[in-house]
Amino acid sequence: MPAYKRILLKLSGESLMGAQKYGLSTEVLTQYATQIKAAAASGVQIGIVIGGGNIFRGLSGVKRGFDRVKGDQMGMLATVINSLALQTALEGEGARARVLTSIRMEPVGELYSKDKALELMASGVIVIIAGGTGNPYFTTDTAAALRGVEIEADVLLKGTRVDGVYTADPEKDPTATKFDRISFDEVYRRQLKVMDLTAFTLCKENGLPIVVFDMDTPGNLAKVVAGEPIGTLVNN
Repeated sequence: MPAYKRILLKLSGESLMGAQKYGLSTEVLTQYATQIKAAAASGVQIGIVIGGGNIFRGLSGVKRGFDRVKGDQMGMLATVINSLALQTALEGEGARARVLTSIRMEPVGELYSKDKALELMASGVIVIIAGGTGNPYFTTDTAAALRGVEIEADVLLKGTRVDGVYTADPEKDPTATKFDRISFDEVYRRQLKVMDLTAFTLCKENGLPIVVFDMDTPGNLAKVVAGEPIGTLVNN
């Protein structure tokens, strides 16, 4: 039995590159789809938000002379491409998946609403919410926090390449130690990088716990959904 009734899974766009420097890795997509399908089969309802950094990131566009609003809009479209790719991978594994978009983009995807997302999830469909918040100046971390609160998820699962939250960057500091559990206030105090501040505050104020875990290890998503103590739990 899953430990959660409903989850919001946040995936980074960069993780979809795999060993490439740009774009999408079919191997990573298939591996993620296999894990997500298995988690859905356990009975948990799944909503997903994906970043777009493997294709275009708004802030990087600003550094190259793009207008911030246009750059962020381009980033939103990148998240739609990633969402369609994951939907295709999930359907290829035999799972049912639907893309809802934060901005009107029929027939690419149906416009997102809380009621539509809940209706689909209740019927066993994996819902991928694309397009960020639909507004510039907000990251996909914030979109994940917002959608997680909206759909009344029990937890926000942040799948990364790192197996949790550390006292420092473990790739730069060999003495860094991992937290099994940490409070929102302690993350603030230590200025640890879990999510951007807007997203993090939204989770804290609405009592939405976060689990940061390594999504690149096959089987980890099923373990988190089952309540096994992997990764780092951040809560009040």
